[in-house]
Amino acid sequence: MQERPLLEVSGLTKYYRSFPSLSDFSLTLTEGKIVALLGPNGSGKTTLIKIIAGLLTPNAGSVSVLGCPPGDQSRSMIAYLPDRNSIPGWMTSEQAVAYFADFFQDFDRVKAEKMLADLGIPLDKPFSKLSKGMREKVQLSLVMSRAAKLYLLDEPISGVDPAAREYILRTILSCHAPDATVLISTHLIADVEEVIDEFVFIRDGRLVCYDSADEARKREGKSLDEMFREAFRC
Repeated sequence: MQERPLLEVSGLTKYYRSFPSLSDFSLTLTEGKIVALLGPNGSGKTTLIKIIAGLLTPNAGSVSVLGCPPGDQSRSMIAYLPDRNSIPGWMTSEQAVAYFADFFQDFDRVKAEKMLADLGIPLDKPFSKLSKGMREKVQLSLVMSRAAKLYLLDEPISGVDPAAREYILRTILSCHAPDATVLISTHLIADVEEVIDEFVFIRDGRLVCYDSADEARKREGKSLDEMFREAFRC
């Protein structure tokens, strides 16, 4: 059976003043995949994710999620984790759970509360009083407790300890529906290598490579981390 396209990106170009953050970038992702978005700093990863999420407008090109262009319908199918804190400092984790429950129809409050308990997050402490790692755990728990079609995770494990990374990666693997796709932007390639199905290399806003992780490893006889280091060696 032919895999159904979930995300279709065609000819995306985005300028910040005269600097091109994305240049004629095209990509199609199918359902039921975990995909790593990999590239050096300034390669356009966050810009791409924000355009897909409907938070930025490209100068050229198009995006669709299950055939829907950016708008209310596409945003309802996307769960987005930004690379920076998006929860107000005065809000407690308990209040953040209640906010997500009110705002997103597909939010599973029981799942979120269990994840926070497993991670040892105090529910009554203001967000500003939590460590950076705890804040990232809370945000990821909230995002992964939605029944989305497309999860956009921008550096989800960068600020947490190795033990928490394992839990978070297991959570990413187990908390999305079989037909949902997860796009993860990260620098910690070795940590995500075993959980991803496909990978995207991006440099200077252009697509360098999009491939199956297993097929590339067999073909090259190298880990994805080694392939990345070779492709982007300074």
